[in-house]
Amino acid sequence: MKAVRYFGLKDVRVVNDLEKPVPSGDEVLIKVGGAGVCHSDLHIIDEGTVPGAQFTLGHENAGWVEEVGTSVKGYKMGDAVLVYGPWGCGHCKPCQQSSENYCDHQSEQAYGGGLGLNGGMADYMLVPSSRLLVPIFDLDPVIAAPLTDAALTPYAAIKRSLEKLMPDEYVVVIGIGGLGHVAIQILNEMTGSAIIACDITPERLAFAKELGASHTVNSKDADAADQIRRITGIKKAKVVLDFVGASSTIELGAKTVALDGDLTIVGLGGGRFQYNMMGLPFGVRLTNPYWGSRTELMEVVGLARQKKIHIEIERFKLDQAVEVYDKLRNGQIKGRAVLIP
Repeated sequence: MKAVRYFGLKDVRVVNDLEKPVPSGDEVLIKVGGAGVCHSDLHIIDEGTVPGAQFTLGHENAGWVEEVGTSVKGYKMGDAVLVYGPWGCGHCKPCQQSSENYCDHQSEQAYGGGLGLNGGMADYMLVPSSRLLVPIFDLDPVIAAPLTDAALTPYAAIKRSLEKLMPDEYVVVIGIGGLGHVAIQILNEMTGSAIIACDITPERLAFAKELGASHTVNSKDADAADQIRRITGIKKAKVVLDFVGASSTIELGAKTVALDGDLTIVGLGGGRFQYNMMGLPFGVRLTNPYWGSRTELMEVVGLARQKKIHIEIERFKLDQAVEVYDKLRNGQIKGRAVLIP
């Protein structure tokens, strides 16, 4: 079996000698149709955030049920499914509420397939429990694979702020990449707020306009915060969604978020925010959500099946994985790259 394996810091290789797994109990073997390539992978590869582990990469996965363990009910060979990304213990209160992304035992275990355990950049993927599958019905697994993160993560972040995203308010989206370009679509479908898109490249700002952003601002501009405030007026933006997470973007959000607003930092850019009493307007919620719940992933599938959201994808062969990671590092991927076995 072919797979894209992480062997340690800055060491990723495509191998051809793995055995095809055999499921038992509640395990399910998936024939992989597509595996999304996420910027989070680079934190593992380039920074060694999962030290000492060797595993198959890929945490955005979709395909077809190939074989089931003896305890599996409700799935049969050929069913098209997504693999829910964050794997919890399955027993604690958050897991019972389908929020395995906030499992009580997260600090004691690997985060999931492709994040410490074997993921889906392979011909086949062994999923440890059938509860981690979400049916996609008539969706193409190649197109659907990135829904598990590139759509689920912004969807869950936006849901936290829905009560504030009214038609007379503004929302700032910083970073129009794999997650940000989906966030604009979700905001247009679920809220009436005017969207201000921020990025550092004219191409991505033009892309944001195509997707429905009302305004665009180049976040590299020295007066970017002033440009945003000229659009919003004195009230500023009720919600800021930062899909970069660098110190500069967090600072931009702090300067443009409204009183009693939400500053939501999703990106893993390693930025820092030095809190002080006057550093944020009063009432602001500063949060760093992680992924989303299994039931929210079902809702995302509903949006995709109704063609209310789509993920811009570039297709690559599994053998091109190392090349694709280089493209991702250099900002050469528009939307999401998907590896196809």
